[in-house]
Amino acid sequence: MNLKSTFHTIIKVFLPLLLGCLLLWFLYRNMDISEIWQVIKTGVDYRIILFSLLFGLFANTVRGFRWGLLIHSLDEKFRMSNVVYAVLGNYAVNLVLPRVGEVWRCGMITKYEKISFPKLLGTLLIDRVSDTIMVGLITLSIFIFNIEFFISFFRRNPDLIVGFQSMFHSIWIYAFLVIIVFAVWFVFKYLSNFTLVQKAKGVLKNIWTGIRSVWVMKRKGLFLIQTLLIWVGYFFYFYITFYAFDFTRDLGISVGLIAFTMSSIGVAVPVQGGIGPWHFMVISTLVCFGVNENDAAAFALVVHTVQTAWTGICGLVGVVALPLTNKNHESDNLTTN
Repeated sequence: MNLKSTFHTIIKVFLPLLLGCLLLWFLYRNMDISEIWQVIKTGVDYRIILFSLLFGLFANTVRGFRWGLLIHSLDEKFRMSNVVYAVLGNYAVNLVLPRVGEVWRCGMITKYEKISFPKLLGTLLIDRVSDTIMVGLITLSIFIFNIEFFISFFRRNPDLIVGFQSMFHSIWIYAFLVIIVFAVWFVFKYLSNFTLVQKAKGVLKNIWTGIRSVWVMKRKGLFLIQTLLIWVGYFFYFYITFYAFDFTRDLGISVGLIAFTMSSIGVAVPVQGGIGPWHFMVISTLVCFGVNENDAAAFALVVHTVQTAWTGICGLVGVVALPLTNKNHESDNLTTN
C-alpha cells in the first residue's frame, strides 16, 4: 500500500471515526461513569432490547424489496435475494466506510446480475431521496405539533443555531455553488466533443434512466406501502427499547417519536454508525423531557451499541451470503459457456 492510498484510507475511515469518538468523549466527559455503568449492569431489560432487533432486520429487508421494485422498472432480470443481501451488506460496509456502502451495493448487483452500474446508481438516488423526504415529513410534523420541544432543545444547545447561521451566512458557500454550476455548464457546452465528456454524458444518461424508474414503476402503491413499512419498522426498532429502562418506560409514544426523529437526523451525519451525533441527539432529547443526564447517556450507549452490533452482524451475513449463493450460478454460467 503506497503513501497516497494510506492517506486516503485514513481520511475515509479514521477521520470520521475520530470525529465521532471525540464528540462521544465530549458528551460523556463530565458524566458519572459509575452511575452509567450501574444502569448498564442492572437497569436494563436486555430481553426487550433483543426483541427490538427484529424490527430493524424487518425494516432493512423491506428496504431490499423496495429497491428491487425500482430495479424491476428498468426491465432487468435479477434475483431478489441478491438485492436483499446487498442492502444488508450495505450497512456493514457503512460501519467501516461511511456512505461507501451505497456504492458497494450497486457494485455487487452489477457484478452478480450484470445490470448497468450507473442505472443502479440512479435507482439508489431515488431510494435515498425517498428516505430523506420521509425524515423531512416526520421532522416537519414533529416541529409543528411539538414546537415547545424545539425551543427547549435549541435553548439547551445554542451552539447549533450559531453553526446553522454561520453556514448559511457565509458567502463562500454560495460562491462555491455558483462556480460548480458554471464549470459543469462550460464543460458540457464547449467541451462536448472530448471523449471523456462524452463518456460522462453516457454515464449521466444511465443515471437518469435509473432515476426515472420511479415514474415508470408499475406498482407505485406498493412502493409507498413499503416506504411506510420501512419507517414504521425503524420507529419500533427504536421505540421498543424505551420499555427496557425504568426512566423511559412511561414517557409515551409521542416522546418516542420525537427522540426517534432526532436520532434519525443524527444518523445522517457521515460518521460510522452515527457514533457521537446519534448519542448527542438522543441524550439531548431525553434530557428535555426530564430524564436524568446520566440515565439518558446510559440509554444511548446501550441502545446504540447493541443495535450497531446487530446491524454489523446482519450486514456481514449479507456480505458472506452474496458470493456463496451465487457460486452455483457462476458455475452454471461457466459450464454453459
